[in-house]
Amino acid sequence: MRWTRRLTLTTTLAAAALAIPLHAAAVAVGEAAPAFELKDTQGKTVKLSDFKGKHVVLEWTNPGCPFVVKHYGAKNMQALQKDAKAKDVVWLSINSTARGHHDHLAPTALQDKLVKDWGATPTAVLMDEAGTAGKAYAARTTPHMYVIDPAGKLVYAGGIDDKRSANPADIPGAKNFVRAALADSLAGKPVATPSTPPYGCSIKYDAS
Repeated sequence: MRWTRRLTLTTTLAAAALAIPLHAAAVAVGEAAPAFELKDTQGKTVKLSDFKGKHVVLEWTNPGCPFVVKHYGAKNMQALQKDAKAKDVVWLSINSTARGHHDHLAPTALQDKLVKDWGATPTAVLMDEAGTAGKAYAARTTPHMYVIDPAGKLVYAGGIDDKRSANPADIPGAKNFVRAALADSLAGKPVATPSTPPYGCSIKYDAS
C-alpha cells in the first residue's frame, strides 16, 4: 500500500513537471549563456561574469521538492558537486522559489538546509526570488541543470540523468548527463548529449 502511494505520488509529480511550458525567451544550447547578478545566501553579489574562463554548472534547486530530496538524500548531488569542484568547475545552486510560497526558505535557512544538513558543497547558493535568472534560462524544474563552458557558451541544458523518478533506488543505474557533459567539455570535445528534457517539481515562480 505504501509503495503504491509512493509510486502514485511520483508519477503525479513527474507528470505535472513535464506539463510545464518553456518560457518563450529560452536560451539555446550553443548560444552565449545569459548574464545574471544575484545575491548569495550571505548577501554577497555574485555575477556569472565573475567566473569567466571557467566551466560553470547551474543547478536549480528547492529543498521542498521530492526530486531534489532524491538526489541529495542519496548523496548523488553532493558527489557530483565534489567531482566537479575537483576539476576546478564552478557550481552555482540557484533557488527561484518566490517569496510567499510555502516552499520558500530565507537565505540562512536555505544555506543551512543545503550545506549544513545535506553537506552540499556548491561554490555559492544564490537567491533568485524574482525569478529573473530562472526565466532567462527557461528553468522549469528542480533540479534543472546547465553547463557553461569557459567561453561563456551553454553546452548542456536539461535533466540531471535519464531516470525520471523521485526514487533514489534508480540512481545507480542512471546515466548522469551532467557528469558526461562536463567530461566531454573538459576534454575539449563537443558534448555528445547537449540537451535533454528536465524532470522534477515545477519551479515556484513569482506570478506577478
